[in-house]
Amino acid sequence: MKKHSGLIIGLVVLLGLVIAGAFFGKKYIDQKVANNEKIVATTVAITEIFDKLDVNLAGVPSTEASLPARYRKLPKVGNPMNPSVEKIASLNPTKVYAVSTLKDQYDQSFKEQSVDVTYLNLDSVAALKSTLTSLGKEYYRQKQAEQQIKIIDEAVAKAKARIHGQKPKVLILMGLPGAGYLILTNKSYLGDLVRLAGGENLYKSKSQIYLNPSNESLAKQNPDLILRLSHAMPKVTIPQFKQEFKSNPVWKKMKAVKEGKVYDLKQPTFNASANMEVSKAIKKLSQLLYPEN
Repeated sequence: MKKHSGLIIGLVVLLGLVIAGAFFGKKYIDQKVANNEKIVATTVAITEIFDKLDVNLAGVPSTEASLPARYRKLPKVGNPMNPSVEKIASLNPTKVYAVSTLKDQYDQSFKEQSVDVTYLNLDSVAALKSTLTSLGKEYYRQKQAEQQIKIIDEAVAKAKARIHGQKPKVLILMGLPGAGYLILTNKSYLGDLVRLAGGENLYKSKSQIYLNPSNESLAKQNPDLILRLSHAMPKVTIPQFKQEFKSNPVWKKMKAVKEGKVYDLKQPTFNASANMEVSKAIKKLSQLLYPEN
């Protein structure tokens, strides 16, 4: 009987070793496959995410912004707002990533070239953290993802600790080269940063990220601060803003303008979609909203 028991125990142990070996063998193979993916990032923000996760890329956006050193000599796939689908297809990528806010703009072009795209939600700090977690898991970079999330959480905690008194009222504008500007609501990434830093966005929406401005609506607002985001081509958008504020009388009546609390936010620290500069951005906003005496 003892011999039979010993044999059974031995078989159970052997079976356990076989299962464990198969599990770790599959994990090793999956990790090798993940490391050999040909990945194309279509925006600077996505490129920076993969850099922090220590993942190699096959193609990056064409941009005047400074890309991480490891990616600078890689093939360029066009402007983030208008990527070259043909160039992307020529790289034979296994994965292509774009931001969800641009899906309606060029999803059809990708489909026409049979390019499968994964759209990442970078509309808020929480969405960025979720994206880091999912990509970290997919590419076996959980430790790197957790480290970045920890940095973000620490920055948010420090900003929240500085909140006191009545929340400043904030108006957020995004400049468009040659086409004026848009109002950013609480549903925008910058709106989310303002919320976390302790500000109150004057324009709220249940679903819309951007709103078209009107003098009638703006005349009813009296922000404590005005934030102007130069999303692209700041050499064009900042002069546009200055001319708008000089020529349009609606601005002169606002408290923020009278007290000189109109601030131009520039890339890469501030961006239309969440990026890996989030910790610096929320620290800066916290200082603007609650300056030290």
